[in-house]
Amino acid sequence: MSSPIHRHEVSTNYPWLPHNVDPANNPTPEKYKGMPIQTQGNRKKAYDDMIKGCTLKYPKSKGLCHDYEYDRVEMNLRQPKNMYNYTDTGYKLIKTPPDVWKLLKEFWDYNGGDYKKHEENWGKGNTYVNHWDSPSYMVSVENKALRGGGFNLKGAIWDAAKETIEEWTGEVVKPCSLYGIRVYTEGAVLASHVDRLPLVSSAIVNVAQDLDEPWPIEVYGRDGKAVNITMEPGDMVLYESHSTIHGRPFALKGRYYANVFIHFEPVSSSLKHNIKRDDKDVDAKYKESVANKHGGHEHHDSGLPDYIISEDSYEAREWFNEHPDAKAPAFETGSTEAHQAAQRGDTVTLQKVLSKEKDLVHKKDNNGWTPLHEGARIGNMDVVKILIDNGADVNALTSTDDTRDAGESPLYWAIRELGEDNPVVAFLESVGGSLIGPEL
Repeated sequence: MSSPIHRHEVSTNYPWLPHNVDPANNPTPEKYKGMPIQTQGNRKKAYDDMIKGCTLKYPKSKGLCHDYEYDRVEMNLRQPKNMYNYTDTGYKLIKTPPDVWKLLKEFWDYNGGDYKKHEENWGKGNTYVNHWDSPSYMVSVENKALRGGGFNLKGAIWDAAKETIEEWTGEVVKPCSLYGIRVYTEGAVLASHVDRLPLVSSAIVNVAQDLDEPWPIEVYGRDGKAVNITMEPGDMVLYESHSTIHGRPFALKGRYYANVFIHFEPVSSSLKHNIKRDDKDVDAKYKESVANKHGGHEHHDSGLPDYIISEDSYEAREWFNEHPDAKAPAFETGSTEAHQAAQRGDTVTLQKVLSKEKDLVHKKDNNGWTPLHEGARIGNMDVVKILIDNGADVNALTSTDDTRDAGESPLYWAIRELGEDNPVVAFLESVGGSLIGPEL
């Protein structure tokens, strides 16, 4: 399956600028001036070759490559429209704040020379980076064995970047994810994607590079047009990673490209739109928000975080699965109380619901999922055993009719999400579970 996302043609005398940026305000770096605009070539062939490389790397699990691709494209099409946008463009190129740059530059100067000691494990079938051809490496800022590394450094980077993110988005944010400096190598491609929640307000810093030609990050703006942004060491791109499709879809030409991702989650809507930005006002507004029970990131009546605008979306459903204490609305997906209890591993509620209405053990939602599929996917042995004891069909398929020619079994989802060695997988097999679904 090829991605429906296509890069727009560039027709400008400044081939390494964002497509719609005024050259007067963003001059082309001297070393790139006069370089010809490159042709895109056969992008479908490049894509097909990438997928083929994944299937050759994982011959026993080649179905996973296609599953990852399906999920990536589906997220690109689905998630942005269900997200709140905090900025007009979704991205911004700036210079890295000096205090952030100092921390990262010193850490890289001390430890970057040994980056090949720390190859990243992308997991079987993951197609976000073509790691089977071009391995990536991670120089972890948490690693105390590295000079200057450790959680103090991680916290300092977060603290230093936080003010910039808050000024750009107008939101109070909290740290969410920061692993270290990722180093891409010759031939690397980063598939265009949106980040999984709660990665919402984010920054990329170019820490170091050794390139033969620029390797721009491509983002899709609010107008739907692709924009290429070339970053030099010391540059920072701010982006709304939950709703702005971004990636590096053209192969890296050079030795390496090192950057760090700094992610935050909005925790309050109190700073939205034209609120004064001095620290006193920020603190006062946030404390007032908390006092009125709208603090943290659960400040809708439903309990949803501010950045999810649709209560009937896939993203809302997943969020409620992970936050069972929040007040979930009635979904239009056909999800029953038994489904929801199984999703969150709530065995007490599940037993209570089934004691009152035992037929719910067989009930399918609008996507064909039974409560057993939900329990198997999260790997909750107690939930799975309760459902089997109450007569759940161990080989029910996620089809929306009663036929057996489509869909996946609970065992399929258990293996896909948990791996073959998980105890839930062994239990399902012991009670007659069959592996039914696309090839793993």
